[in-house]
Amino acid sequence: MDAESIEGFREFARARFQPLRALAYVTCGDWQAAEDAVSGVLSRLYLRWDKVASPEAYARTAVIRAAIGEKRRPWHREHAVGEAFPDVPVPDRSGDVDEKLRMRAALRQVPPRQRAALVLRYLEGLSIEETAEVLKCSPGTVKSQTSRGLGTLRAVLAAEITEKGVDHVVSHRGRA
Repeated sequence: MDAESIEGFREFARARFQPLRALAYVTCGDWQAAEDAVSGVLSRLYLRWDKVASPEAYARTAVIRAAIGEKRRPWHREHAVGEAFPDVPVPDRSGDVDEKLRMRAALRQVPPRQRAALVLRYLEGLSIEETAEVLKCSPGTVKSQTSRGLGTLRAVLAAEITEKGVDHVVSHRGRA
């Protein structure tokens, strides 16, 4: 690879690392697995840099597949030492942190393929055809996975609201 290609790859990696990492995280729900997925994809992309027609599409597709694959590996079923420590959310200065945490928790309950379809369609803004290409499935499958994923997400959020309503009523009755 010549110096110009190397610099082109470096610029791409610098610009896209964080968005790809966020995409992987939303897909698999684990920051370490997300970073592993993106690092592996970028190292494979580096080797093929001059041969890949669309690095953005290649990276997005590979990251989604790697993030889904990270959760399927047998070694991942073992508990990591870090799981013993509670997740401490970083405060979001925009005031949306509660909603983001609620949606992230709800999204974790959606099956991986459905979650990937939702992430690609609504967070990445891909079309049905682009999502089908990334997931290596038909547009009809993308539509059904998206529909089912939204249904699951709605059910999870509705159950959460119902539980909060019941807790709220119980706490007020206890004060009387």
